[in-house]
Amino acid sequence: MALKMVVTDLDRGREAYERRAWLDAYEALTRADARSPLAAQDLELLAVSASMVGRMDDYFALLERTHRVYLESDELLRAAGAAIWIGMNLAARGDLGPAGGWFGRAQRLVERDGTDCVERGWLLVPLSLQQEAAGDLDAAFATLSDAVQIGERFRDSDLLAAAIQFQGLLRIKQGRAEEGLRLLDEAMVGVTAGEVSPELTGIVYCAVILGCEEAFDTRRAQEWTTALAHWCELQPQMVAFTGRCLAHRAGILERQGAWNDALAEARLARERCEAAMNRGAAGQALYQEGELLRLQGKFREAEDAYRKANTYGRQPQPGLALLRLAQGDDDAAAASIRRVLAETVEPLPRAALLPAFAEIALERGEAADARKASSELAEVAASSGSAMLGAIAAQVRGAVELVDGDAEAALVSLRRAWQVWEELGAPYQSARTRVLVGEACAALGDHDAAALELEAARAGFERLGAVPDLTRLARVRTESHGLTARELEVLRLVAAGRTNRQIAAELVVSEHTVARHLQNIFGKLGVSSRTAATAFAFERHLV
Repeated sequence: MALKMVVTDLDRGREAYERRAWLDAYEALTRADARSPLAAQDLELLAVSASMVGRMDDYFALLERTHRVYLESDELLRAAGAAIWIGMNLAARGDLGPAGGWFGRAQRLVERDGTDCVERGWLLVPLSLQQEAAGDLDAAFATLSDAVQIGERFRDSDLLAAAIQFQGLLRIKQGRAEEGLRLLDEAMVGVTAGEVSPELTGIVYCAVILGCEEAFDTRRAQEWTTALAHWCELQPQMVAFTGRCLAHRAGILERQGAWNDALAEARLARERCEAAMNRGAAGQALYQEGELLRLQGKFREAEDAYRKANTYGRQPQPGLALLRLAQGDDDAAAASIRRVLAETVEPLPRAALLPAFAEIALERGEAADARKASSELAEVAASSGSAMLGAIAAQVRGAVELVDGDAEAALVSLRRAWQVWEELGAPYQSARTRVLVGEACAALGDHDAAALELEAARAGFERLGAVPDLTRLARVRTESHGLTARELEVLRLVAAGRTNRQIAAELVVSEHTVARHLQNIFGKLGVSSRTAATAFAFERHLV
């Protein structure tokens, strides 16, 4: 007579873990643990399952138990491994003091063991992060190279993937985007081959996508986001990385012009990230939400999202500076963008801020500052090899050339930018570029072409729901004589007899900004007084 096999909760939990049914594994292993305390290796399975379903308090408690059990059985290296993972997760949450304590404990355990081990490689990762925080990026990269060698020697796929992806992010931060992207692709080899543990797989996916976005490589970012979405779909009970995936997808949808869908994804991403206690990812989702609301003209809601993003540690720039500009507070906009740019030293992070700096400077009539920002942006774009960054640089350069009165050069730059935006499927940037193209055509006397470009831009803004841009577009005239839309506004108010103080109050800008605009207007029109500028305006039917 055959014996009937008894399937226990422990068996069910292990089996569910193998097929990545994380909630089933968590519940079965929890029941098994309640009946009889789990052994350390099964506690590790339960801890990972808790992490994957977003139960982070349970995750930390279970890892600490695992650490203690290994210590009690004198398995020093396994105890050190658990301590390292606790430290890594605490550091990711921003709890750097407690994280340092756990790394210190892991270091002492490894030294007590005294053998050559993979844990020594893992301890190099937080060391490299400390070196990076201190600004020594070359030392951080070299430390990670040592970690890679240890990972190769012990054939530890997790350590290899982690160290190589951190190296890629460092190279991108240094402005060596092409090398950095190659390293990120290499880190993904073990991930896509299924050689990396589930928890680290999600971490590497998200880090790689973030690196691609920082390098302005939209194609790679979209490809890896699609792969991450597929990985998430294969694990329907997983919570941990679904929020980050949604946040990345929201960014892609924004670029593609599906703003309502992007906003819904960003909000769901925030909820998922908050549930998983991932503050950094929640902050990024909130920033994304603020950007979408700002572009739609929902300024109060946008400001609320930016403030919440800041509470989660995501600095709300350059979005908040652009919001202040849209609200008419150009002094606050200029102060905040100057401050954050001064704090940022790495090339690609600066490139993410320079377009907003140039836009704010041009709006304030500070063409020299915008010109300087354009030159720096062009240098970074040339060394990055990114088509997207090249388009951004060309668009900024065209805007500066237009203000400088060189409409022919501006058209060359702007047409180049517009072509790339069309190829990338970025309708908002395409429409904004067409506004500038229209102004350049008007400055060259081709008013028919100018009207067609502005009409196309208006249609694009209407499809997107870009209310602030539609409002700005209404101020653009095809017969501008080289003046920007803001300068035309100032000229009309001068012609109406307003003082600088009255103009500043009406346009909600500073008197300094009005004076700078007047200086530029006089230069472009070839006049030297308010009276002459007023006469010019009436003669050319600009008012």
